[in-house]
Amino acid sequence: MDKNFPTPPSTSLANNDFEKRVLEEIDKHEQDHLNVPPVDGRMLRLLTEAAGAKNVVEIGTSTGYSGLWFSLALHETGGHLTTFEADAGRAAAAREHFRKAGVENLVTIIEGNARENIKQLSETIDVLFLDADKEGYIEYFNRMLPLVRPGGLILAHNVDMIANYNNFVTTQAGLETLFYMEGNGLAITLKKA
Repeated sequence: MDKNFPTPPSTSLANNDFEKRVLEEIDKHEQDHLNVPPVDGRMLRLLTEAAGAKNVVEIGTSTGYSGLWFSLALHETGGHLTTFEADAGRAAAAREHFRKAGVENLVTIIEGNARENIKQLSETIDVLFLDADKEGYIEYFNRMLPLVRPGGLILAHNVDMIANYNNFVTTQAGLETLFYMEGNGLAITLKKA
């Protein structure tokens, strides 16, 4: 990092007791199955809170690490996370992490095939996070885009693994996409209209 810029702390600093409890669970969770590096989790929180998101949808819960970061933002915005996970063991681990962090009331986990289960969604989405089977990103994107509000965000994780998705989102009218390449990388897409 440039010597003119301070090195940021490795994790967020707690602003209150709620944040302290969630951040403590995040720190414990980092020794588990960490699928989202801390810098990516912090970016998810920042974007979600800055967007004032009330309804966040995540495809690919895993063990709940990203969901904990979303919960920090959603506690501030009064929002809710609906997250989809195919693996029952991972969903159970995520539920336990959410319970320990005290955010279970901010999160709904839907188990099973996300491609089928997302068909049940009808509410407007403020932030959509794709972090499941990479070959399905374009399909998820196309199915969910009509639900994403104008000004809403579509965030795709592991962008170095999804060249076809990256090409897709940078060649569609009505979208603005930037790439954040810290951690595992995010494609950040704004739905303009």
